[in-house]
This record gives sequence, structure tokens and C-alpha cells, in this order.
Amino acid sequence: MIWAFVFALLGACSWAEGTNAGLKGRVTQKGLEYGQQFGLEVVKSLLKKEHVPDLNGSYNIPLIGDVGYSVSRIQIQELQLNESVTSFSEGTGVRLVVSNARIHLSGVWRVKVLFVPDSGTFDLSVSDLSLSTELGVSRDDGGRPQVWSANCRSSVGRLDVKFHNGASWLYNLFTGALQAPLRYEVNRQLCPELGKGISNLERVLKTMQVSAQIDPFAAIDYSLVNKPVIAREHGDIDLKGEFYGVGKHTESPFSPTPFLLPDEGDHMLLLGLSEFSANSAAFVYFTAGALRKNFRDDMIPKRSPIRLNTGSMGLFLPELKKLYPNMPMELHLSARKQPLLTCLPDSLALALFGAAEAFVVLPNATLASAFLLDLDASLAGQLQLDSAKVGGSVALTNFSMSVVRSHVGSVQATLPLNCKGRWA
Repeated sequence: MIWAFVFALLGACSWAEGTNAGLKGRVTQKGLEYGQQFGLEVVKSLLKKEHVPDLNGSYNIPLIGDVGYSVSRIQIQELQLNESVTSFSEGTGVRLVVSNARIHLSGVWRVKVLFVPDSGTFDLSVSDLSLSTELGVSRDDGGRPQVWSANCRSSVGRLDVKFHNGASWLYNLFTGALQAPLRYEVNRQLCPELGKGISNLERVLKTMQVSAQIDPFAAIDYSLVNKPVIAREHGDIDLKGEFYGVGKHTESPFSPTPFLLPDEGDHMLLLGLSEFSANSAAFVYFTAGALRKNFRDDMIPKRSPIRLNTGSMGLFLPELKKLYPNMPMELHLSARKQPLLTCLPDSLALALFGAAEAFVVLPNATLASAFLLDLDASLAGQLQLDSAKVGGSVALTNFSMSVVRSHVGSVQATLPLNCKGRWA
């Protein structure tokens, strides 16, 4: 079984009210069930990290009398969660129900019998343990997730204890008399200890970063903009999804618009990217001057019949070959304006606004401008989604070229508009 990651970009074209997210995520019941093992491992980790509080008291044992006891340094050594069910708790978070679990604890015991102290270690095994709890989820003012434990209940079935060291041979004769009070104490501590672990997780979440630098130019803000919405069959999160420049957080000229994820119940996880996120990224890279690339002849595939030199380009521009015979060239591509993505009901449209300037590399390594072109293109794309992969197609729907200036005579070129491509 594999995760079905669906990049639901087309779903971002459906409008909804009350949201301002750039990115959306949804975990379905199918995904929750698949991730159940991870959740159980988290529960195990939370229960194992903390020492159970010390237990102190006294108990009357026939023929011996009152025995004062102290049990300390109690720690969970093994936890088997054999039967478990996870589900969404509508309006709250996630519900976990565990049945027939086994737990093994160890610790140190101390007793005082007739004013005589004794001590040693012990092993405690609990079986037929049941636990049910809810993990609530929300967000704080900084857009970080919040979690808490709610409606925790536990019950302990069978309990076996074995004492070691000291006069343990004697106390082991009376373990049956100790089962009831120990079972009560263990059961009383299970939910509080789980709550402590979740509180520790909450403290970690308070320091969680809600933005990340992607590269030297851009970072992304993925803070929560709304409380997670927990329904009966799925849980949704809304993230800001805005890109911004590194070192200078310039506000994007775009604003997020509400959108809905498609109803894809067969998938485990759905991710939705809005045109706001894509356009804010394009704005950042364009503003940083990152949307440019210089090409030399050694960067062109060797099988290409067209080379970046005046001999090859002179076939189209005879004046170029006359002015600069047999000289290398460079082609500088850049964006005149930022690319613009538009989400349509059944497809995506991408507008590109570029410039291409050709240079001749002179013998002294300086560059002489040959010509400068403005290149505008429009692309249309569609996504094809299935349970294992994302594929799609793209087509060039419009292309225009205009000559800004030329130092080598008339420049003429055409490009067919039926260029198409597919990927999977």
C-alpha cells in the first residue's frame, strides 16, 4: 500500500466561502487508518518518556500487619497495543481506542515492616488494558498547531508483580493481596501520564517554525490561517502558502481567494495549491531577478543542428555573419514581467513574458549586442490524477515575438502554435 498524494490543482479552481488559504490539505479516514501505526508509536513514545509518579501508602497483610510501601522510579519498559481503532472526532480531532493491550513496568520498591526497612526492584506486567482518548487540534494566534488530550478513559484487567532483592522471597508470597491497590494506582496514572506527554508535545509545537527558506531567493509561509476543520470522514487544514523574498518580506500583489478541494474519498491525502501560491512564488523570483538564464554554445545539446555562433545563426541573419564571421555567441533569456498562472474550471493557463537578447563574444571577451526580442507565450495545461501518480499535458496556445532592436539587420522568425507535450 502506498500513499496516494494528489496534487489537486484543478480542485483549486472551485470556489468556497470563508477561507483565505493558499495551500489546503485533507486527510481522509482511509489515510488516518493507514497512519494509525505511526500514531500508536507516538502514544508509546509519550508514555515511555516520563517516569510514573511515585506511589506511597500502606496495606495490612495477614500475619504480618501494616506494611508501609513506597514505589518509585516507575518506568514503562514495553507497551503492546494489539487492538486499536482510530477515527475522526467531529469538531475535536482524532479518537484512539485501544483494547487488550499489554504493558510492562519496572521500578524500585521500599517497605517498612515492624519498623524494619527493606528495598529492591520489581517488574510489573499489566494485561487486558483498555484505553480511549481524543487528541484535540486547533491553532494559536501565530498560526501554529495546538493539541490537547480530552475524554481519556482507561481500565486495567490483570496485573502481575514480581519483587527482586531484599526479602522479596517473602513479599512474593503476598503479591495477590497487592494486586488490587496496585491495579488501582496504575489505572489512575495512565491518563494523566498520557496527558503530560501531549502537553510536552504542545510545548514543542509552540516553538515550531511556520516558515522555511527554500533557496537563496525565496521562503514560504505555511502557517495555519484557520482552525483545522474535523468532519466525520476527514480532517482539513488551511495554510497560508505565501512565498516571500529572503531578507525582505515584500507583500505580494496577489490576494488568496477561497477554494475547495475536490471530493476524492478514495485517496488517503489530498493537497491543494491555489494560483495565489504559484503567483506569489513567481512574484518573488521575478523581483529577485532570478528568472533569467544565459546560454553558451557548450550548453546546447551536441545533437542540435543550431549552434550558438555566428556561422549557424548567420543562416537566418546574413548580416550577422558578415559583421562577425565565425565568432561565438551568447543568448540571454529573462522575464520582462512575472509569469501569471490562472486557474480555469477544467484547465490551467500560464502566461509568460520574456526577453531574449543575443550577443556576439568578441575576441577580447566583451559582448556586443546583436538583437533584442520580446517573447510572449501562453500555455494551457491539464492534470490527470490517479491513485499512484500525477500526469498531465501542456499545449502552446499563443506565441508572439517582436523586435525591440537589432544591430544586424532584419530579424524574422516564426514558431508553430500546435506545440504539445505530455508527462506522466
